[in-house]
Amino acid sequence: MNRRRFLQTAALAASLPLQARCESATATRIIDTHTHFYDPTRPGGVPWPTKDTPLYRTVLPADWQALANPLGIKETVIVEASPLVEDNQWILDLAAREKCIVGFVGNLDPNDPQFATNVKRFAANPVFRGVRWRGNLVQLDANEDKVLAGAKTLAAHGLELDLNGPPATLPHAAKLAADVPDLRIVINHVGAAGDPQKLKPEWQENIRLIARQPNVFMKISGMPEQVRSPEGQAPRDVEHYLPVLDHLWECFGPDRLIYGSNWPVSDRGLPYDAMFKIVSTYFQGKGREAAEKYFWQNSKTAYRWVERA
Repeated sequence: MNRRRFLQTAALAASLPLQARCESATATRIIDTHTHFYDPTRPGGVPWPTKDTPLYRTVLPADWQALANPLGIKETVIVEASPLVEDNQWILDLAAREKCIVGFVGNLDPNDPQFATNVKRFAANPVFRGVRWRGNLVQLDANEDKVLAGAKTLAAHGLELDLNGPPATLPHAAKLAADVPDLRIVINHVGAAGDPQKLKPEWQENIRLIARQPNVFMKISGMPEQVRSPEGQAPRDVEHYLPVLDHLWECFGPDRLIYGSNWPVSDRGLPYDAMFKIVSTYFQGKGREAAEKYFWQNSKTAYRWVERA
């Protein structure tokens, strides 16, 4: 970390509310399993985020640490949003310098003829823990042979699969989980529940369906930004989110729920500390053992992230 970024980090941390800076960690260890890092100023720029969004700025580990470290969160698993194959290498190079990165979920398309070759290449790095397929790019019910082959390739390398898509994709995800029982699957962003106060029966039933597959985990991430509200002003009280949290707890139990922030996209819903307080309050109420599982132990099972010296 250079001196300029160090000073920026210190200033951001100091600007956090005193309660957030002094609050003890909810668990003995916390792994944020959903962050995005990128640098639009690098040669060639970045395909995401686009220039027409406040997210279009340099976002590196020091920026996240300024917000997360005062809350007791010191480690993260990155989830890659760029479709460019070599951007996977860019993140792995970043991880070589930043020991706070304990895992990386890459972005590789199973429809790419080079998918198996690319998986083998990146899996050689122990920080590479899996890939993510987004519903708008990898449709589970299209090209099913390639999707199934890709899932089996990931399982053969001991990797996991993150899935991000609308509730309608959950039955297809459940089928994939049943077809490849050795593959660990992590559903992103509470399965796209939407506003917790306006839940649709489709989401509730599809959550029940996919939770029946024991190799599926649910990442509680991206909740506040799914609420229609002014930028950064989603509800801060845990009660607003109870319909989602309680349903996920009922369906997945204490062993398959995982913490993730979706930062910096999460800023569209709430600041990092406010978002964290919601889930911290909820899981503290479930007891210490449940909090330990949610904040780091379950992610170890799902991602098999590495200990960094």
